[in-house]
Amino acid sequence: MGFLAGIDHNSKLGFSNSFYFPQNKLLGARFSTRLKTPNSCSRLLGTFCSLKTHNSVVLNRGKVREFGFLKSVELDKFITSDDEDEMSEGFFEAIEELERMTREPSDVLEEMNDRLSVRELQLVLVYFSQEDSWCALEVFDWLRKENRVDKETMELMVSLMCSWVKKLIEEKNEVGDVVDLLVDMDCVGLKPSFSMIEKVISLYLEMGEKDGAVLFVKQILRKGISYSDNDGQGHKGGPTGYLAWKLMEEGNFKDAIKLVIDFKEADLKPEVYSYLIAMTAVVKELNELAKALRKLRSFRKAGLITELDGNNVQLIEGYQSDLIADGVRLSDWVMQEGGPSLQGVVLERLLAMYICAGKGLEAERQLWEMKLVGKEADGNLYDIVLAICASQNESDAIARLLTRVEATSSLRKKKTLSWLLRGYVKGGHYSDAAETLIKMLNLGLSPDFLDRAAVLQGLRKRIQQSGNVETYLKLCKHLSDASLIGPCLVYMYFKRYKLWITKMI
Repeated sequence: MGFLAGIDHNSKLGFSNSFYFPQNKLLGARFSTRLKTPNSCSRLLGTFCSLKTHNSVVLNRGKVREFGFLKSVELDKFITSDDEDEMSEGFFEAIEELERMTREPSDVLEEMNDRLSVRELQLVLVYFSQEDSWCALEVFDWLRKENRVDKETMELMVSLMCSWVKKLIEEKNEVGDVVDLLVDMDCVGLKPSFSMIEKVISLYLEMGEKDGAVLFVKQILRKGISYSDNDGQGHKGGPTGYLAWKLMEEGNFKDAIKLVIDFKEADLKPEVYSYLIAMTAVVKELNELAKALRKLRSFRKAGLITELDGNNVQLIEGYQSDLIADGVRLSDWVMQEGGPSLQGVVLERLLAMYICAGKGLEAERQLWEMKLVGKEADGNLYDIVLAICASQNESDAIARLLTRVEATSSLRKKKTLSWLLRGYVKGGHYSDAAETLIKMLNLGLSPDFLDRAAVLQGLRKRIQQSGNVETYLKLCKHLSDASLIGPCLVYMYFKRYKLWITKMI
């Protein structure tokens, strides 16, 4: 008689049909009832049905289901086997004996070891996995000790464990129950994979249970649960870093920073990689703050809001300072626990942090430190730092940064001096900007039109305030000599003498 089973592929929880065991109709009915419970998971049978038999089995290799940790095999519509390939009487006796729970599972299986095939032992796992994870783990532990766990059995057990974990989370069980299950896995030699840890964290976040995800990672660290590297890439990260990264992906940069710092201060020993993730979150939060401040300034110029009062300015500066302090503290932890090999990565993040915060001198120091450790920054980063220093009129830093321009190409010089020019304009240092324009002209470099216009406009405003026209006239002459400006009429009114002076350039 055939061995039949059907699966509703649209169902996530139960089987649409049941196993039929012709040798023992009573046990077959009981087995059917357990498999049809709402808490059953059809993915488990899909994995089980991948087990090899001596005769042909109709299979359909399908997509990775649910957790996606292993390439499970989905049953097509039915499985067929010859009479000789059906379950032995020993299989049903083992099930009955194990269900009575009068003896240890290991004793029952030891007694029937010679009477059960690998396939039948795997069926025992599937049977007890539906409602009783403890008994399934006992069976697996015995199989492992007897050296009867092959690749397919291992994949089956991992699949079962994944479904149990998912069920616990979806039914909103205590976080401790999920962690205890992982501990039980480790006790029977089934070390949880890092992918499983990641998926648990993701499931909590997808359900809006951020606190559950945090508590889960806390307990993982507190109990020291280890995990296997199932992708062979050698994870530099771990639970803390992954959770921080997920929070950062959702835009919760401050939460990611606080998570890592709180774990460190609670002596939970988060992995070194999590500090780097948190430093990235600091950079992103500083960048968001800078964008918000730029938007505020544009609203102020448009007359949509009034000038920020001193208290608000102090709060903004304090928030920025706290973020920078967090970033520096995280960098210290990386160097203390990660060693010199991570110094270049740390300096990169510190550089990005100070650039976003507009701290010119601190950013310049990071550039030189990166150069000293053999990880020189890109030329564009030098230009950005130069512009920041120019906006703050840090003359010594500007001079140091310009030394690297002397031996570069004309195109590179123009780009660097343009950044310098724009930094001066942003900081309102128009005399320095004019000198930079003249330097570019003397080098045979043609400044962009918008740069020239911005400097001339700024100088005109200064003439109205101070009455000093020398810098403006000097720049106009150089621009005229370079054929970058047409004839212009400069005029000035002395109110005291009621006198107008005009000059053609």
